[in-house]
Amino acid sequence: MPSKPASFERGIVGYLKQQLKPFLSYRPIRLKGPIQNMNTISRKEIWLFLLLTLSSCSVINSNSSINVMTFNIRYNTANDGEHAWPNRKENVASVIRFHEADIVGMQEALRGQIDDLQNLLPGYSWIGVGRDDGENRGEFSPIFYKQDRFEILNNGTFWLSETPEIVGSKSWDAAITRIANWVVLEDLQSREQFLMLNTHFDHRGELARTNSAMLIAERVNELSGGRPVIITGDFNVPPSANAYSTMTKVFADSYFKSFAPPHGPEGTFGGFVVGAATNERRIDYVFVSESVEVLRYAALSDQWNGSYPSDHLPVLTEVKFEKL
Repeated sequence: MPSKPASFERGIVGYLKQQLKPFLSYRPIRLKGPIQNMNTISRKEIWLFLLLTLSSCSVINSNSSINVMTFNIRYNTANDGEHAWPNRKENVASVIRFHEADIVGMQEALRGQIDDLQNLLPGYSWIGVGRDDGENRGEFSPIFYKQDRFEILNNGTFWLSETPEIVGSKSWDAAITRIANWVVLEDLQSREQFLMLNTHFDHRGELARTNSAMLIAERVNELSGGRPVIITGDFNVPPSANAYSTMTKVFADSYFKSFAPPHGPEGTFGGFVVGAATNERRIDYVFVSESVEVLRYAALSDQWNGSYPSDHLPVLTEVKFEKL
């Protein structure tokens, strides 16, 4: 379903209405000069033509943008008590639906959670594997996408280690196994192709995070084939960390590249309870290549009766690709 025109586009329509008020009559006019033999037309018809032309341009422009979300949904554990997955799964799905995310890179998803979201999000499909066995065991970093908007051209997984093709491998000072899932998609509206990658860095190993960033930069260069690139993930580091600077040597942080000022809290990780923590840690990111324009950025603080749907805030960006 086409998204609504942006506010500045609605403003232009309003401005034109004011400026063209004197011409909104059915009084016919005759064109002079080289085209004086054209049939008589009315000023009303001229106005309708202009308005329809502008509206058509607006729909084309809005359809060419893509809403990309990164969302650590917190794995399903009974230890979370009232915040356990069965009590919040519908809220997670609601955030995705309401904000009209076209693509969602998730972290910490177990297979049962993916199945739940598949049922709660009709119209979406997904790719990804469990990090422990390359199939269904362990946490996933799946990529959900609207199946009527995108077509998969290629996809795969590699492990964040010195042996990225070995299933379940880990290296350096990583505490646990980590993966990256990637997919080459074609936008069925614009016919533009791009590479989408989603990951979750280690929560303890500083060297592992830095080397994982280097590995991703290297792999993306091979996988993208010159296409635009979008990278989502929970990177478990603030902007002051080496892993962040390694990423931003190659990719732009959408927080800073956004055309509109960032919306919402700066931090993205602060627990389930609203106000219980300062939430100053920005560790969830959407990185983009040079040819990707970022129109909007938001950390979404949607809450239900004082509780967030996860212990991380989802980050939503609206992007489009530059015409080269």
